[in-house]
Amino acid sequence: MQIEKYWLLALVIACFTYESACKKASPQKSSPPVLESRAKMLKRADSMELATNYTAPSFDTMAYYASGYAKIMCSAVFVSKLDPLFAAYNVGGFVSPFESRSLMGTPIIDTVLKTVTITLPNGERRMAKYLGDHCQGCVSLPVGSNMVFYKPQKILPLIPDGENIDWPMGEKITESISPGINQLKINQALDAAFEGAGMTAAFVVTHKGKLIAERYGESINKNTPLESWSMGKSLTATLLGILIHQGYYALDQAAPIPEWQSPGDDRAKIKIEDILHMSSGLRFRAPQDPDFDASLGYPDHLYVYTGAINSFEWAATRPQQWPPNKVGRYRNSDPVLANYLIRLAVEKKGEDYHSFPQRALFDKLGIRTMVMEADPYGNFLTQGYELASARDWARLGNLYLQKGNWNGENILDEAFIKFVSTLAEPWVQDGRPIYGGFFWINGDESRPIPKDSYMMLGAGGQSVTIIPSHDLVIVRMGHYKGAEAGTKSLNNAYKLILEAVPAKNVQ
Repeated sequence: MQIEKYWLLALVIACFTYESACKKASPQKSSPPVLESRAKMLKRADSMELATNYTAPSFDTMAYYASGYAKIMCSAVFVSKLDPLFAAYNVGGFVSPFESRSLMGTPIIDTVLKTVTITLPNGERRMAKYLGDHCQGCVSLPVGSNMVFYKPQKILPLIPDGENIDWPMGEKITESISPGINQLKINQALDAAFEGAGMTAAFVVTHKGKLIAERYGESINKNTPLESWSMGKSLTATLLGILIHQGYYALDQAAPIPEWQSPGDDRAKIKIEDILHMSSGLRFRAPQDPDFDASLGYPDHLYVYTGAINSFEWAATRPQQWPPNKVGRYRNSDPVLANYLIRLAVEKKGEDYHSFPQRALFDKLGIRTMVMEADPYGNFLTQGYELASARDWARLGNLYLQKGNWNGENILDEAFIKFVSTLAEPWVQDGRPIYGGFFWINGDESRPIPKDSYMMLGAGGQSVTIIPSHDLVIVRMGHYKGAEAGTKSLNNAYKLILEAVPAKNVQ
């Protein structure tokens, strides 16, 4: 039996999984104002579309789902230390829809070889391998291969163990809660965050850098690295921002992607700021596209996760769909290319690419749990394949709250902080004031938080919310299946926290 025979089923599964995207594409389920706005957005994009050819990834959808399933299970078991049965039913639905898992064999977890194998109905197998503690997590392997195409590196923190070091550089909490904060409301917020079916795994709140509230779900603790998904895009922006601060790049310079440097290649006009704004204009189909059509093939947005390919090469060789800085689309082409730029700069200056995040960022902030996963060629896939504890995400959020300064050192330029937290013009022109520079913006005030808030967001209900007007950082992490209910719980928690913590101008 050939995998292609499952394509109709795969389309149904894809539509179910990406319900929000499908709703946008379904006139019957949208109100007239939404339809009008969508039609205007698509008409605007069509007016600027370029006549370029595009080849979609092969339509082996079920094979890709199996690849994603193997990787998700590998990370859940070997990195997060979750129960395998729990993970199979609740974790990582983005690249391996839960509905598809019942069509595959039970995951075979080899604790000696540190592999997870998934068998398709036709007998084909897909495998993921854990590369070892303090290495690059788990990786999806190509068919027929049992190893990656680079030498995995063990990257240990150079900072001391944090258990006996005060927060934020360590894990010891000694400071009392700040004066003027309503502790009762904070406790109620914690209760709200864990109410219902949201499957909240971790909840952390800091005020002026002090940790004022935290709670964890069953089998989770302050050191547990959890699925983080697209919060990794904001991490990628941070690493690129460090290189900008160090003078290796500038926001307004043309992105020096080697594949774009041939004479007459219009992609050479794409600027680094365009990439960070998700407005490069590359053809890179994603389920989040307002006109996504699953019948056209497996989306590139997921293929860079599950295809076991050189993700940098795939993104860099996509053709142009629109001129840069014209249309905003949430596509993994741009964070993959940002990671490519990071690798190019780090290796050009003679440093080790895989240890760069630990040395340039994590050691400075006291981050010890972050696991950045890679493709089989060693390219970081931190558009979504990274895991870290809620406390470590709170540390990263506080770097932004503190305008890029940590312990007296400027790690990021304040101008860069302003850039990522400001609405991207192509998105505004599309009628969607919601995106900045690999950060989400509350520009449409759809969330019950101040308009100055900006967020790292990831599939499955992952979030780091930075609220400068209240000196707050709020981290919510949960298991994927509880995403919808978890969002409702988070909104309730937001309201209580804002009632508990006065704004800066309130005495």
